Amino acid sequence: MVASDAQSGLPPEPQAVVQPLTRAAIFLVATVNSGGASREAVRSFCGDLPALLRAVGFRDIEGNLSCVMGIGSEAWDRLFGQPRPAELHPFREIRAGARHAVATSGDLLFHIRAKRMDLCFELAAQIMTRLGDAVTAVDEVHGFRYFDDRDLIGFVDGTENPTAQTAIDAAYLGPEDAPFAGGSYVIVQKYLHDVAGWNALPTETQERIIGRAKHSNIELDDSVKPTYAHNALTTIVEDGKEIKIIRDNMPFGRVAEKEFGTYFIGYARSPRTIEQMLENMFVGRPPGNYDRLLDFSVAKTGNLFFAPSATFLENVGDDAPPASQELSAAPAVATSPPTPKRDGSLGIGSLKGDPAHE
Repeated sequence: MVASDAQSGLPPEPQAVVQPLTRAAIFLVATVNSGGASREAVRSFCGDLPALLRAVGFRDIEGNLSCVMGIGSEAWDRLFGQPRPAELHPFREIRAGARHAVATSGDLLFHIRAKRMDLCFELAAQIMTRLGDAVTAVDEVHGFRYFDDRDLIGFVDGTENPTAQTAIDAAYLGPEDAPFAGGSYVIVQKYLHDVAGWNALPTETQERIIGRAKHSNIELDDSVKPTYAHNALTTIVEDGKEIKIIRDNMPFGRVAEKEFGTYFIGYARSPRTIEQMLENMFVGRPPGNYDRLLDFSVAKTGNLFFAPSATFLENVGDDAPPASQELSAAPAVATSPPTPKRDGSLGIGSLKGDPAHE
């Protein structure tokens, strides 16, 4: 694995993390099955993914099909061995009262996006066919844009993502971990909402919980916005500067099953940013001053992955780690101490450049 293109001398090419929002997405999480054959099949697939993406995407070149592949902590050791990304570890579970950020199984993430769901579906099918018996799918969510980019609780979601160079700086590792420059950490959570309970609240109460006006999407003034508002707790500030992440959340659901959800996905050059956001939401800032949105939203999954650069994936060779580096039967949950405190944020919502705001 290399940090740059040895032949061209160019920096590593990142995966397509920083992309315009699309109308459709599939979030596919899988575990790698036991045995050396499964390990080798996944390693071989790493270099084949670009060809699959080109083949499917060429059927509608204006469909903006993309795919980001992420690898979990245990799977990284098994697939690639050393060295490993400096901050890659199992998802850190959080319990605080009735609130629970669960950690669930998952070795591989495929975040597939396009303007059309059929493109996403076809690529997901090709990926699973290519991987075959080497993996087991543990979660699959089909997301869609809802009207004017709203979530299923009625608020606009993700309108303040960073753009241009700011987005690149927020998403991709640089010289701080040079062997993995161009990579990105990604945390995913699947939230289910009590829509009936939420809709029973007065609009003014909903707005105070979110921190924005529901119709106009204008942020509430600090003089009236509670400190427990979602966008008040979902801001990370270090040395007077907001630390940004890239969000590409998607609504999903099954009406007959009364399933209404938001799939949170956040990319960052360090997982500590999103982990502090989660700490603020679930535990509170200060403790007890938690995100009241969690009274109506339950996290059903939680995973941390590292999405290496496209250059890294294309250069996966035959120098596999020893066969003894197998995944354990049960996924590990990080038990290390809480991440360093930051003045901070997560959002199933949006992000602003002004440190005083979301």
